[in-house]
Amino acid sequence: MDENMLDAVSVGTDDLDASVFFYDGVLCPLSMVRITRSDTEAGYGPRGGKAIFFVNVPYNDEPASFGNGVQISFLAKDRDSVDRFHETAIELGGRDEGGPGERSYSPGYYGAYCRDPYGNKLHACHLPT
Repeated sequence: MDENMLDAVSVGTDDLDASVFFYDGVLCPLSMVRITRSDTEAGYGPRGGKAIFFVNVPYNDEPASFGNGVQISFLAKDRDSVDRFHETAIELGGRDEGGPGERSYSPGYYGAYCRDPYGNKLHACHLPT
């Protein structure tokens, strides 16, 4: 068994086409592409890899909602990718939750926060090596 215990993460949507448009753009600066797509979900991951982030229409037929206190964090290869992630999110209808910049979490930590059009909190960060 792989040491990585997390297999995938998903967020809900009531408009899959709009969400695919948003995530196709927002995840591109993080080198993530759409790998799967059906009538009810789309999956994203590294080019040539497996889908690890999904956006889906809720299976229980209830409206999609965000989780209070839930945040999805993505690693970025550099600070420019964090900047482009945040800029693209805002351009595509996301809301700013903290623009790109260094954070006091650890020396050199650089991150940005936003919410997708459904209110899901997203974070991209570059960690110093």
